[in-house]
Amino acid sequence: MGCLTRSFLVGAVGVLLAMATAANACTPADHSALLDFKAALNEPYLGILNTWSGADCCTNWYGVTCDPETKRVADIVLRGESEDPIFEKAGRSGYMTGSISPSVCHLDRLTTLVVADWKGISGEIPSCIASLPHLRILDLIGNQLSGQIPADIGKLSHLTVLNLADNQISGHLPPSIVNLNSLMHLELSNNKLTGEIPSDIGKLSMMSRALLTRNEFTGSIPSSLAKIYRLADLDLSMNQITGSIPDQLGSMPVLSTLNLDSNQLTGQIPTGLLANPGINILNLSRNSLEGNLPDVFNQRSYFTQIDLSYNNLRGSIPKSLSAAKFIGHLDLSHNHLCGPIPTGSPFDRLEASSFANNDCLCGMPLQTC
Repeated sequence: MGCLTRSFLVGAVGVLLAMATAANACTPADHSALLDFKAALNEPYLGILNTWSGADCCTNWYGVTCDPETKRVADIVLRGESEDPIFEKAGRSGYMTGSISPSVCHLDRLTTLVVADWKGISGEIPSCIASLPHLRILDLIGNQLSGQIPADIGKLSHLTVLNLADNQISGHLPPSIVNLNSLMHLELSNNKLTGEIPSDIGKLSMMSRALLTRNEFTGSIPSSLAKIYRLADLDLSMNQITGSIPDQLGSMPVLSTLNLDSNQLTGQIPTGLLANPGINILNLSRNSLEGNLPDVFNQRSYFTQIDLSYNNLRGSIPKSLSAAKFIGHLDLSHNHLCGPIPTGSPFDRLEASSFANNDCLCGMPLQTC
């Protein structure tokens, strides 16, 4: 074979390889959007964004995944708390500053955006994120994001997870949030959110978890929450919520954890909350609840925790508590309860602190009657 022929073949193979690589690479538009996204961030310790180089953002770009057929960017997953060998080798968790660039909104096939637990990322959530038609997971927990939740967040019809916890987000919940028909997990804990929880939040029929603790929500607990059949975990604690606890919450078939502590709730404890065999964690402490404790416990009652401390409860401790299948932690302290503490389980293994600072409780583990 002559030199010219050999050179021609080598060149042809090179062209074909280049064409194949180009065919398997991400699109120029996605490539450009990712570089703009990277430019707005600074990760000084682990160097993970240094992998974002070269023409093919679908290959070996840390945290970036592309659809294998379309070669469009589908997922960005950047977690500052990770068991990835990069973190283990560095012996530290992640730290990143900067902001979330609106250029991410040019990735119009994006299904997952996770920029979580980097501690130093600030600025606002780009409002254009609400225009990403395929977004299913938006997880920005553990940063210093401020501003408001995008007003049009409800346009994300495929969103299943919205996690903005542990930031500095303020303002009201946008009314459109109740239009997130696919939402399963709503986590907004530890922010500066204010205003009332939308009265029609019950439209979120797919939601199984709603964590809104440690904000500044006011108003009452929407009774429409009881319409969410799948809701298993509801945490509205450490807010400024007023009014009474809706009776309907006691009849929710899947609810297992209810935390309403450290609010300004009044009225009586709905009987259904203590009679519901599915609820196993109930924390209503540090409110202004009054009335007697419902005497509705039975062999189906299974509570790992009941905390009713720091309220204005009166009357005696229900004897039916002894009939419960299991009562783990029970705290009735700092109320106005009176009379003898029932005997038997669970009372024979509870400490005096569970009953302290009531009006006239007596019997073990307190003084004899």
